[in-house]
Amino acid sequence: MLFDEPTSALDPELIGEVLAVMKSLATDLHMTMMVVTHEMGFAREVANRMMFFHEGVILEQGTPDEMINNTKYPETTKFFEAVL
Repeated sequence: MLFDEPTSALDPELIGEVLAVMKSLATDLHMTMMVVTHEMGFAREVANRMMFFHEGVILEQGTPDEMINNTKYPETTKFFEAVL
């Protein structure tokens, strides 16, 4: 299932509900999902792999731990510093 910023237009109280349903789909039903999101806490908790796009190309990819704690490019570091 593909999601493109599924929480971007939601009221804050609904964001948690949507993320909980998505997490259940991933963990309980083992559904494969591709999610474009700025919800990095959710991505860190649920994702197997993450990709960081910069200017239309994949700049970095890896596990959540690799992506968040061991970035290779300053653009990726700057993004995670801003959203975490």
